[in-house]
Parts: sequence; C-alpha cells; structure tokens
Amino acid sequence: VILLSALPKVRATHPDCSIILYFLKQEAECLEIIRSESQTPAPPETSGKEGCRTEWDGVSCWSAVPVGQSRAVACPDILHVFKKSKVLIQRNCTESGWSFPSPAYHNACELEALGSNNDTETKASYFVTMKVLYTCGYSTSLAALFLAIGIFSCFRKLHCTRNSIHIHFFTSFILRGTAVFIKDTVLFSDESIDHCTMSTVNCKAAIAFFQYSVLANFYWLLVEGLYLQTLLLLTFTSDRRYIWWYILIGWGVPMVTVSVWVVTRLQYDNHGCWDDYTSLYWWVIKAPILLAIFVNFLIFLNVTRMLAQKIRSPDISKNYKQQYMRLTKSTLLLIPLFGVHYVVFALFPEHIGVDARLYFELVLGSYQGFLVALLYCFLNGEVQAEIKRNWGKWQSSMESNVFNLATQDFTA
Repeated sequence: VILLSALPKVRATHPDCSIILYFLKQEAECLEIIRSESQTPAPPETSGKEGCRTEWDGVSCWSAVPVGQSRAVACPDILHVFKKSKVLIQRNCTESGWSFPSPAYHNACELEALGSNNDTETKASYFVTMKVLYTCGYSTSLAALFLAIGIFSCFRKLHCTRNSIHIHFFTSFILRGTAVFIKDTVLFSDESIDHCTMSTVNCKAAIAFFQYSVLANFYWLLVEGLYLQTLLLLTFTSDRRYIWWYILIGWGVPMVTVSVWVVTRLQYDNHGCWDDYTSLYWWVIKAPILLAIFVNFLIFLNVTRMLAQKIRSPDISKNYKQQYMRLTKSTLLLIPLFGVHYVVFALFPEHIGVDARLYFELVLGSYQGFLVALLYCFLNGEVQAEIKRNWGKWQSSMESNVFNLATQDFTA
C-alpha cells in the first residue's frame, strides 16, 4: 500500500498502531461485503451484466456498480495523518473491470508533515534512549524495593501493620517493574514481528498482567492513605483487624477489574494485543484508577485538616505531634506525586502529548519504586535506629568473639 509505506516505521507508538488497525478494520468490513455478495446469486435479468463487484484496493472499499457507471470516495479520514481535502477519487467500471483511481491516492490525499528519514531515525534513537533510561530506573527501583522488604522482614521490632502495608505497597511496585520487562520481552524481542497486529495469548497475558500491576500500584497507594486516615481517626483502636480489608482492596479490586476487562476484550474487542489505548474498553481500566486517585485526593485534604487540628491542639504533647508528622509526611507527598500526571493526561486524547506522556509514565515512573523505598524505609527514623542497634550488637558480638579467641590462644 503506497500510503502505508509512506508512514514512519517507529515501533512502540500507539498512533502508528492506530493507523494500521484503521486500515485492517476497513479491509475486514470490505471483505465481509465481498463474501456476502459472492454468496448471493445475481437476479436473472442482470445475468451477464454484473458489472464490477465490490473491491478492496488496499486503501478504500469500492462498492459494486454496473458497467458504465463510476464510484467516488474521499481520502481516508485519519486524524493527524491526512490533511483535510475536498478532492474525490474516482474509478469507472469498464468492460474489463475497475479503472485505476483518478486522481491517484498520493496526489489527492496529502499527508501531514511526517518528517524526513533523518527525523524518523532521530525518533527511533529517542525511543532507544527512553528504553535505556526506564530500564535503569526499574532496575534501581527493584534493587531498592527488595532491600527494603528484606529490612522490614529481618528485624522483628519492625513487624507491625504499618510496615506490613508498606511491604505490600513495595510488592506492587516490584510487580509493575517486572511486568514492564515481561511486556518488552514478549512484544519487542523479535524485530520481524509487527507488534501492532500481534494477537497471541502470550502478549495478551503480558498486557493483562501489566494492567493488573498498575492497578495494584494505585490501590495500594489508596490503602496507604486509608490506613493513615484510620490511624488519625482511631488512635486507640487496634489496626490489625483491618489488615484483611486492606489486602482485599489492594489486591482484590485490581483482580476483579482486570478480570472484567479481559472478559470484555475477549467478547467485544479481541483484536491486536490489547495495548491499543484508543479503545473505549480502556475505560474499564482507566475509570477505577481515576476513582482511586480521586478518593486519595479527598483523603489528602482530610488528613491535612486533621493533622492541622491535632498540631494546634494544646492537649497533645510535643512527642505525639512529632509522631503525627512522621506518619503523614511520606504519604502526603506520594498521593499528589503519583496521581497528578495521570489525571492531567487522562483528560486529553491518547495522541496528544505522546512524548511527554511516555517520559512521565516510563522514565519518571520507573524511579517511583526507589522513591517509595527511600521515603518509607531508608529515611525512616525507626528503621535507621533499629539498623544502628543491630549493627552495634553485631560489632559487640564480633569484638567479644575476637577477645575470646585471643584469650584462648594466650592461655593455651
């Protein structure tokens, strides 16, 4: 196809996939018409004068007409690909079949400025750089998150509901980073495969797992906000009885949402690899994420209000005020940090701000796990004190062992 060959071949961009899928959809609809025509016998009075049957020429579908008549079609209606044009392309039905399109597609349908080959190479290099950056980011985050989980798990004094929720939150980031690497491996490991038309079980499973990890990420951040609010509201209530509700929200809601999305795609939109975010069924995933962000924003406002009241209250000691500040600073920082960019991009169509969207979601997003581990673990005064205490015990134990060995050698 002449027009398709003129498009830039840059992998991993949804606008390019949308163009390819547009023509595939038009072709499928045209072939269905051709199939139905071939199964319908022609009336006796038109026998021998069938004319030109419906035909797909790679760009447009030409409906059947009798000999001597003609058809006219407009340029393909694809936003940001073809310029608005009132020129109609015409084909005549002759005794020998359809005539060539007049004017030709490349003359009638003017492409938007797509850039030169150098621009395409620059864009491809840009995506390679992006992949290197987010690979480094996710690798750093995974190392920091595993270390943080190890710290919370090894020290018995750090075993509490708060840190248990932190471990689940860390795990959601580990799943997200792992899902990104799995998705890249499945979709882009083989250069000979067109990922826009790939429709294998493996690639759909990789996309479903990725969507689940993203949802779990947002819902465990919601759990962090809910836990903080509960802690400020119910100061003297045991929080251990709520842990199963938190687990149900953090892991259960994403599982139900992704299951509904998978069933919906299988039934109504089972084409490609399910990574086309222009599909209306994408809202099955997007709406719960926006809901979690909205609820977290309300929690952010409410916790800020309660914190201001407790700090101003003369009945609360200085130690309690410091404790409230330590409990809230990390969560209050993360809630707007993780949600703002998603809300901003959710309000615009998917083809708007693709470069900025990719930078925020891939590059900056890849370091979020490291930031979470830093705020909740490495900069946590309780964790630092416990590490220092155990380090001191270990040093004392080593010095004692060395002294005992030296004493044994001296008395031997």
